[in-house]
Amino acid sequence: MGSGEETYAAAGVSLTTAEAIVERLRAAAESTGASGFGAFAGLYPLDGSRFLAAATDSVGTKLILARKRGRLRACGADLAAHCVNDVATCGAEPLFFLDYVAANRIDLESVVELVEGAAEICREAGCALIGGETAELPGIYQADELDFAGTCVGLVERDRLIDGSRIEVGDAVVGLPSVGVHANGFTLVRRILEEQDYAGDDLLAPTPLYLDEVRRLRATADVRGLAHITGGGILGNLSRILPDGLRADLDWNRWERPPVFGWLARHVPEDELRRVFNLGIGYVAVVPDPGDGLVIGTIVRA
Repeated sequence: MGSGEETYAAAGVSLTTAEAIVERLRAAAESTGASGFGAFAGLYPLDGSRFLAAATDSVGTKLILARKRGRLRACGADLAAHCVNDVATCGAEPLFFLDYVAANRIDLESVVELVEGAAEICREAGCALIGGETAELPGIYQADELDFAGTCVGLVERDRLIDGSRIEVGDAVVGLPSVGVHANGFTLVRRILEEQDYAGDDLLAPTPLYLDEVRRLRATADVRGLAHITGGGILGNLSRILPDGLRADLDWNRWERPPVFGWLARHVPEDELRRVFNLGIGYVAVVPDPGDGLVIGTIVRA
């Protein structure tokens, strides 16, 4: 067993470098007339009353482990749910989805499993899977490995847009539970698996689709901000929607963590767990009145 001091950077992924790259790319994106760079979904003004919202992501290195354990279909669901969840953070309804599969050599059954998994989520979300691309790229991908990425496009009325700008001191942070690790942090997970195996279902369980829960929240509460908890943990993703001068004060004991995080905690220090993983909260809403929602924190001055 390891020393209990494993980190994402030691496993080969630097969140600090990723943040620096985002800042360098901001200027290039904004030079094209885009705004809101760094949000969960990019916005494009379709006309005077509507925005198109779009998000692109991949399953990442979770595919390596999922392929070995026969869970590629779940990774297809992961990808579609991840992209739809991102689009939903601005209040948009998903319209359509496109995917991209690349490998050293294409295996038809693997592609079918991934796309069928994505199609299952698209049907649930009312989102059309309108096409994609499949590419064989020997020399770029290792033998037997593959990559799966996708884009979701949605539509939101201007007067229904959620962008975090109305968030105030005293607002409640409501958490929606995760089902496990979802699709982030697997470079570190795979390193830890070299020291100790873990066979629980919550390791490879696909990202849930939070769309219906977002719809229910919006029907009963004044939702001022929504964040999808992916790489960067709860605080890192919440910070993306908070106005300057505000931060979230979380009560980390307000919810129960899925067992997989107990396993990870044997190898990874708590501050690193909070910085990398969702730790049992997959989505958050910021509202002035939480009703009967699971309140995990409060918005305070930074």
